[in-house]
Amino acid sequence: MLKFIAGRLMQSVFVMLFVGAIAFTLFQFVGDPINQMVGEDATQAEREELRERLGLNDPLIVQFGRFAANAATGDFGFSYQHKRPVIDLIAERLPATLELAGLSIILALLVGIPMGVYTGLHRYGVLSKIFMTLSLIGVSLPTFLIGILFIYLFSVILGWLPSFGRGEVVDLGWWTTGLLTLSGWKAVILPAVTLALFQMTLVMRLVRAEMLEVMRTDYIKFARARGIANRAVQFRHALKNTLVPVITIIGLQLGTVIAFAIITETVFQWPGMGRLFLQGIQSVDIPIMSAYLVMIAFFFVVINLIVDILYYVVDPRLRIDSAKGAN
Repeated sequence: MLKFIAGRLMQSVFVMLFVGAIAFTLFQFVGDPINQMVGEDATQAEREELRERLGLNDPLIVQFGRFAANAATGDFGFSYQHKRPVIDLIAERLPATLELAGLSIILALLVGIPMGVYTGLHRYGVLSKIFMTLSLIGVSLPTFLIGILFIYLFSVILGWLPSFGRGEVVDLGWWTTGLLTLSGWKAVILPAVTLALFQMTLVMRLVRAEMLEVMRTDYIKFARARGIANRAVQFRHALKNTLVPVITIIGLQLGTVIAFAIITETVFQWPGMGRLFLQGIQSVDIPIMSAYLVMIAFFFVVINLIVDILYYVVDPRLRIDSAKGAN
């Protein structure tokens, strides 16, 4: 187990170095940062003095080493636009994005798994066909269109829920949350459902396909031949084996939800990291862009590591293969 984790950690370090190199190249090819930091009336001497102070005249390998070392400690420099440390801006926006992504994944699991089990066990039922039709609509419609339709229906026509913002938040010192206020819950419902719809349909279809496959296997037939109750066969034996690939997909999708919540955050004016990244692109704020890239890669690496460990724990075949390899 420790050897398995150590191998994954080594792979993660190489991945982060590669992503860090890509983020570093943004500073080299997306304009001159000095032009973003000083006014048009700055003299050439002032520009050169600032360039020397920032270390931009050093060799590239030295600059990259400094960038990687600072990034490892959470130091991504100062934002050109906001004139503040980038890590402070990310710390302000990160809770909003993580709460939105977390609620979306929980919603997708709570709805998608039961729907997938039901459609797998009753594939020719009327309700199953309705679920499959709804899932096809959920997969086909673009996220921004779903968000706009929700705003038009629930905010403009019915007036039940707010169309933008995060509502009233509570400052816990190290974390700001809207999940402790009524207005915060009202504000998060529409963006969370919008972001969860695609994941929900994906989970439902995956669980359905796995249930259909597992129910045809020999050990399920043997379990029924032994006289085990049908409900126990379906939920104790079949569903347990169905969840193994679901863990992998959900883990990967969690990283995707965090990384690509940009569209949902833009539609609902949600003050998360996605909106910060878009504002960074509009103003060519390279420190924010590179920090976002490194942070998202870090989330993917951590989530994949957790998924690999869970997969190793759940699936005994991996442990047997690992033991054979060690022998």
